[in-house]
Amino acid sequence: MDHYCQASSRTMPSDLLMRPARVGSLSLPNRVIMATMTRSRTQQPGDIPTALMATYYAQRASAGLIVSEATQISPQGKGYSFTPGIYSQEQIEGWKLTTKAVHQAGGRIFMQLWHVGRMSHSSFHADGQTVAPSALAPDAQVWMVGEDGIGRMVDCPTPRALSVDEIQSIVQDYRQAALNAVEAGFDGVEIHAGNGYLIDQFLRRTSNKRTDIYGGSAENRIRFASEIVKTVSDAIGSKKVGIRLAPFITQRGMDDSEAITTILLAAKQFNRAGIAYIHLAEADWDDAPVVTTTFRETLRTYFDGSIIVAGNYNKASGLDLIQKGLVDCIAFGRKFIANPDLPYRLSHDLPLHGITDPTTLFGGNEQGYTDYPVYSKSA
Repeated sequence: MDHYCQASSRTMPSDLLMRPARVGSLSLPNRVIMATMTRSRTQQPGDIPTALMATYYAQRASAGLIVSEATQISPQGKGYSFTPGIYSQEQIEGWKLTTKAVHQAGGRIFMQLWHVGRMSHSSFHADGQTVAPSALAPDAQVWMVGEDGIGRMVDCPTPRALSVDEIQSIVQDYRQAALNAVEAGFDGVEIHAGNGYLIDQFLRRTSNKRTDIYGGSAENRIRFASEIVKTVSDAIGSKKVGIRLAPFITQRGMDDSEAITTILLAAKQFNRAGIAYIHLAEADWDDAPVVTTTFRETLRTYFDGSIIVAGNYNKASGLDLIQKGLVDCIAFGRKFIANPDLPYRLSHDLPLHGITDPTTLFGGNEQGYTDYPVYSKSA
């Protein structure tokens, strides 16, 4: 693998973000990744991607790689209003608008596959039930638009525990979702296994109290994730598969003192599967847990693929990790919302826009979505 620690001494640090990279089966022109971000702008009913979404992603096609907003693999996997799916033919056709637009603009795009588990609300489900490894409420909220058309945060109810047969059925839902994503034109998929969603719920002792083959020991708790990775890799090829993990995030009932060792054990399994990358979602608030150098070095030892990190990074902090050879690419979230041409701005040390109206982050129209200017039009 092409790590920066192997870079020529003639390579200047300021050029490293713009240096090409190989991630799985893709050649990236730079190492500035567009992180997955929920924007909730699908067509209703049916959670169908739209032409407006295609415009949004195509505007940001200069990223080394775009990771799409989290996309539910099934109706059961839904947890927020207006988020897209990848289980119906209408959704597949809608996503084709995005992949075509991104590719025509010279970009590359992976779809993030999502099952929220207990991070949901009963109103999203025909049977009125959310699901999880165990019947434990997350003490968290999700965004839901009510009958009045207004979005608000609502409490997550106590879920019901999944049966073993249901768990195995969900693994197959991931497989079909990956196949659907490829049919829709995506270059690969990222499995969302972090941030307190279903796979993460299986990984943690605080949310997984099972006593069967999916609970108890760390080896059992990583079984669900490992089965999904293997099944998806068998379906579309391991070099088209990445996974997102959040070892240091503790909210949503995820505060488990064994989380780091469990996730590192899982990384060994993912390495054996030969997947393209691990994408670390790191906390981005002021007093967030520190991601230690020891963890980063250990992960490098356990995993041979590319490592992408997303958090509260700027150019300098991202370059520092790349220069040390600890990561390969830096993912940016909100900076990409407000700066469609973020790679250009970073490479030329140009000023960055901030988000002008936080109320436009979730739901709505082109305002706060496709109307942010590129530098040539804002200078």
